[in-house]
Amino acid sequence: MLLKGKNVFLTGGSRGIGKAAVYELVKNGANVAFTYVSSEEGAKDTLNNAKKLNPEAKVSYYKMDVKNSKDVDQTVEKAIKDFGSINVVVNNAGILRDGPIHFMSNEQWDEVIQTHLTGTFYVCRAFIDEFIVNKGGKFINISSICHVGSAGQANYSAAKSGIIGFSKALAKEYGNKDIYCNVIVPGYFKTELTDANASEMIVEQFVRLSMLQREGKPDEFGKAIVFFASDLSSFVNGDVLYVTGGLDTIPPYNTKRQKKKE
Repeated sequence: MLLKGKNVFLTGGSRGIGKAAVYELVKNGANVAFTYVSSEEGAKDTLNNAKKLNPEAKVSYYKMDVKNSKDVDQTVEKAIKDFGSINVVVNNAGILRDGPIHFMSNEQWDEVIQTHLTGTFYVCRAFIDEFIVNKGGKFINISSICHVGSAGQANYSAAKSGIIGFSKALAKEYGNKDIYCNVIVPGYFKTELTDANASEMIVEQFVRLSMLQREGKPDEFGKAIVFFASDLSSFVNGDVLYVTGGLDTIPPYNTKRQKKKE
């Protein structure tokens, strides 16, 4: 098993590609601590299925809001105590609050930036000392194809672009301590989040523009996580892996103009 004996901390493991990542990690021998913010039912489902895939794996979940630095620090401390040490950290937690810039509220902007970009910073910062003491560790941060800009998603695009710059900076600061920080850029994967936010027309455009002419399967995303978490990526640091099926164009965002709220 590629990850036998490795302990992984993953944010946002109660649904979507985060859930799929937990499954691929345990299948490859890892122990996994994962977080959720609202759906404990989803977290329990992830844990139960993960234990079926690998009964020997230690799997636990924690309620944590990545936007709250105190909550992050306390949860990280508890996970390290419960698992003994953490070798790999995956920053996957995310939300969407779409809308055209002219009508985007402060709250829509702040919540997305804080969840994706600031949350990634909080989690990485909380684990730096752990990795220094362990003489190494791996951060895997999740961006998006939208990092190049997506109409109707200025907040999300800014956050996902920022994650790439932040990750490269972290790799440059701590690479000489055997600390890795790499980024995965997913394309279109069929999940609960995308089902709730992407119209049938947008999905058709994503598929048409993909070189593979299909949606990504969540387990294919999980395999990319395993690559970065394992020794297969021992000479990869500060880099970006595109897992997009060759999707390199983002369809236009179609929305009806709406009156700005007073």
